[in-house]
Amino acid sequence: MTSPPDWGHAEPLDGITGQVAIAGIGEADHSKASGRATRQIAAEAVERAIADAGLTPADIDGIMWHPAFTDQFDDAAFREHFGTTHEMWTSPQGGGMVWAGTAPHTAARALKEKRARYIVNAFAVAWATQRSSMTGGPGQSHAQQLMKSQYEVPFGWFPQPVYFATVARRHMHEYGTTAEQLGAVAVTTRRHANLTPAAVMHDRGLTLDQYLASPPVAEPFRKEDCSLISDGGGAYIMTSPERARDLPGPVVEVAGVGLGTSATGGHWAQQSAFTTTPQVFAAPGAFAMAGLTPADVDVLACYDPFTIVSLMQIEDLGFCAKGEAGPLAASGGLAYDGGGVPYNTHGGLLSHSYVLGIAHVVELVRQLRGTAAAQVPGAETAVYGGYTGPQASALVLRRAR
Repeated sequence: MTSPPDWGHAEPLDGITGQVAIAGIGEADHSKASGRATRQIAAEAVERAIADAGLTPADIDGIMWHPAFTDQFDDAAFREHFGTTHEMWTSPQGGGMVWAGTAPHTAARALKEKRARYIVNAFAVAWATQRSSMTGGPGQSHAQQLMKSQYEVPFGWFPQPVYFATVARRHMHEYGTTAEQLGAVAVTTRRHANLTPAAVMHDRGLTLDQYLASPPVAEPFRKEDCSLISDGGGAYIMTSPERARDLPGPVVEVAGVGLGTSATGGHWAQQSAFTTTPQVFAAPGAFAMAGLTPADVDVLACYDPFTIVSLMQIEDLGFCAKGEAGPLAASGGLAYDGGGVPYNTHGGLLSHSYVLGIAHVVELVRQLRGTAAAQVPGAETAVYGGYTGPQASALVLRRAR
């Protein structure tokens, strides 16, 4: 099926190749309900990122977060937690999801204009803790959208598993995708989580037989097709490559960034290209900026709220043709040691933690440093695919030589 060309577009972005390096990474403890507040969790991730970079809180003079999520770690929270008083460049265009991929592009201008030297991008959630009160999570945010509450919820098209089960069924119809292929994504990412001590599902294995025996949640989905709900967070510190070379860790540079937008926003029922994501608009710009192609990429991490979104983004980023991601997953080609497209090597949202993509970027930096738990040998180039539904971002990272 050919997608209509007018359902979305690429956002124009200036080239920033080689202008930004990620010099420090940190994760909060990922868990089920921890009883902690969101800002406590974020502070832990930021502390660890600062320590990883060999810096002090006084060195951090820029911070990025996103106001769409409650109690995020902004400049006021930073000062309160660390007891600092210095001025900080701030941007509400950071956090997770799409913005975990585009934050370096926003930060590049601040670094170039000397408005900041060391910028932290942080994101955290306490959604497992808040789950019993039905606050803070993705279901609440979607239910509060006027269009959804009026035109989708009354017809039973809610919540997110129902949306994407419909998308998955259409993908099956168009391309012959099977339950076993969806299961292969879940099994592969669970294996990666089993190798990653920080993953929420670290000690819970999953076989394809166990997946197929799991009861349906929303046909064709089983619970293993759906992301976790967890507490956790992550942070990464950006600076210029020149400054990064004076810090302890290996230098990981930003090579390219792309951003694509759907004309139908978060209303998937209205998107004419129903089995496609805005990665088809984001990825070409990111790869062109980096001067690379998908064939040059050693490890891939995509925002994966559901197994079908993994398959669609792998296709839409250009790692295989439309309809071929399912067979790729079933062949073992997404495994970190499978020789294909090593994918979500920490376990992703499906098995690591549901911290909306910030941990994906942290994992890719570890891969390029050579310190990941499920390490891809010799990884030099990595891609993060961010996703919100209305938008997708592509972030290309490379190990500096």
